[in-house]
Amino acid sequence: MKKVILSLVVVVAMSSCSTMKSVDTSSLSSAATLLSSMSSNSTVQQISSLFTLLDTNGDSSISSTEAVGSVSDNFNVLDTDNSAGLNLTELTGLLDLL
Repeated sequence: MKKVILSLVVVVAMSSCSTMKSVDTSSLSSAATLLSSMSSNSTVQQISSLFTLLDTNGDSSISSTEAVGSVSDNFNVLDTDNSAGLNLTELTGLLDLL
């Protein structure tokens, strides 16, 4: 329950920021919901869906500004190549942290 509330707070806060006005908040909400439901039993398919939802600019990389929740909290750990962006392979590392 704590994860769901935190995820919703993040979505509301992000949607109120002027830099986020162009971002589809329904995608952020979906990403937050999916992220809050993930566990150590989550699948690579779920991570792939999360990646698609978080990659709001479609550049095949999740920047720190696109990351939410535990992806944001663990961004530097997940960014194994120190490129300041997460590719799908790096995001799959989230499964090890759940």
